[in-house]
Amino acid sequence: MSYTLPELPYAHTALEPHFDTETMTIHHQRHHQAYVDNLNKALAGTEGEQKELEDILKEISKYTAAVRNNAGGHYNHSLFWKTLSPNAKLAPEGKLAEEINKAFGGLEELKAQIKQNGLGQFGSGWAWLLVKHNGTLGVSATANQDNPLMDTNLTSKGYPILGVDVWEHAYYLKFQNKRADYLDAFWSVLDWSAVEKNYEAALAKIG
Repeated sequence: MSYTLPELPYAHTALEPHFDTETMTIHHQRHHQAYVDNLNKALAGTEGEQKELEDILKEISKYTAAVRNNAGGHYNHSLFWKTLSPNAKLAPEGKLAEEINKAFGGLEELKAQIKQNGLGQFGSGWAWLLVKHNGTLGVSATANQDNPLMDTNLTSKGYPILGVDVWEHAYYLKFQNKRADYLDAFWSVLDWSAVEKNYEAALAKIG
């Protein structure tokens, strides 16, 4: 199969003033497009060309560094865009809210742990909220374009339901070196209704 750049479900301007238009445009149309293009090149003529992206990630140790970097980049960004909204639901409800309270003691503590993981990631990477294979929630950080699905991940493995990009290309035009300010702004555009759907999908995969 050939991968394509997903359209954003909102305009590049829509997340202002929290995420600026120029960053959103470059991040989506250039950076994400490059991951898609390079992934297609890296998989061309291999058995991976016939596999679903999630299946590739689950056995990424069998693939080249180019596949690892670009498959991760495509998956991570596709998840990222879907969880953002100009009309974001700003707090979770239902089962996800209950599990956040159980695992972290409340939403504010979860936000603090995501921020801590984002700030603690040296260099480029991501901070995640994930559903572990035992069904519980966890928070982790990964370097570069790695994610919790990958079999190379030696810490918190599972299904990511929320990810925040802490590569400089995600925030530098607006926030410069102030990664903490970017991580704070993220919560103003994170749509918990999308995260709730990801949570239910993750639980269904675990069975």
